[in-house]
Amino acid sequence: MSVPELSFEHLSRLTTATGLFEHALFTEPRHEHGYCLDDVARGLVVVARQPDTSEQVCHLTEVYLRFTVDAQDSDGRFHNRRGLDGGWEDAASLDDHWGRALWGLGTAAAYSVDDRLRDLALSHASIGFRARSRWPRAMSYAALGASEVLRASPGDRGALDLLTDVGALLGRPGPDPSWPWPEPRLTYANAVLPEALLVVGSALDDAAMLRDGLALLSWLLEQETVEGHLSVTPAGGWRAGDPRPGFDQQPIEVSALAEACWRAFELTRDDVWLTGVDRAVAWFLGDNDSGLALYDPASGGGRDGLHAFGVNENQGAESTLALLATFQLGRLALMECVR
Repeated sequence: MSVPELSFEHLSRLTTATGLFEHALFTEPRHEHGYCLDDVARGLVVVARQPDTSEQVCHLTEVYLRFTVDAQDSDGRFHNRRGLDGGWEDAASLDDHWGRALWGLGTAAAYSVDDRLRDLALSHASIGFRARSRWPRAMSYAALGASEVLRASPGDRGALDLLTDVGALLGRPGPDPSWPWPEPRLTYANAVLPEALLVVGSALDDAAMLRDGLALLSWLLEQETVEGHLSVTPAGGWRAGDPRPGFDQQPIEVSALAEACWRAFELTRDDVWLTGVDRAVAWFLGDNDSGLALYDPASGGGRDGLHAFGVNENQGAESTLALLATFQLGRLALMECVR
């Protein structure tokens, strides 16, 4: 499968010197909704690992890293919501944005060729690793960040301690083979849970945890595939017995699956996981339950959701970043296939 070249034009349209606007009306940023760290941290992951070192990508990396650093309190927590005046509109906390911030910082530390940016990201990741969230997905995102820090700083004590605690928190496959998932229903960004098991198992040399992560990811990919294309969990969640397909389907679910499948391939070198990445790319290009593309080649953005008879034409930050992240991984998968 061919994978489109990545365009950062729409992402740049949503970005100011302060940060990344959360929402868009079609392709125009909705200033009234302000900025949120959830999206800026996702943006930092995407631009920091982009091999293209163009001026545009470097500028986005600087903006997103500065926003993430500014959002952090001294105890490791992060603010999420920021207004147009630059002020924070919420109390610092340990919700998903905390974990995503650590994922972004870890990715910047692992991939930056600029010593200043790498050191800045490492120092603030270390502060964040002192905190702990009670939420499995927040901790899972933090685990992804810790695994990236270990690329930049092997043996980092804070990263290893956090990964140990993530491993103790996350659920493992249940005894019912028809529903081994550690939660009563699938909700959102589901694949980050098995991906976290993979990175913890790899870092701590825990073969059982690695097997559990691969087993859960394999089950999830099977559940979210129908007739060779992705039919992912809708925004309202899904459990056995619920009708399929479900809508509205969100790009974040697809990109999370692509991320986890690529991680599984990196760890196992088993080509079966490249199939998952290919399906994720194809979902954005129209191989999905509605046969409609969520990729807008004119803008370079991603549409906000898939419905039974149409798509959400707004191109917000989350959906655009999900598309860009999936295309990044798709291009890596394509390179593996031609070797």
